[in-house]
Amino acid sequence: MKFLKFALFGFVLTLEATAQPVVFKDADLKLGQQLIEQNNCDACHQRRVGGNGSAIYKPQGRINTPGFLRGMVEQCNTELNLGFFPEEVTAIAAVLNRDHYKFK
Repeated sequence: MKFLKFALFGFVLTLEATAQPVVFKDADLKLGQQLIEQNNCDACHQRRVGGNGSAIYKPQGRINTPGFLRGMVEQCNTELNLGFFPEEVTAIAAVLNRDHYKFK
């Protein structure tokens, strides 16, 4: 019985650690990662903020909700005329959330 409790407890921890906000439900994380790499997002961020570009992800509380994060990805899509479909914008935002923002 201890094993089952431990296994169940471990499952809950794993599930909780990978939780994503509703706005990113069913987002294709693999596609999001692929689009980030193909479109050289890091290089653009490096030009904008310097260093390795990661400072762009925490601009003094500017992005404070999952919806606003998705909106910022859409803004990049529009400004740079990338032509991403809505589900691609969501996939990219979900990857950024997983890797940087950690909204629940």
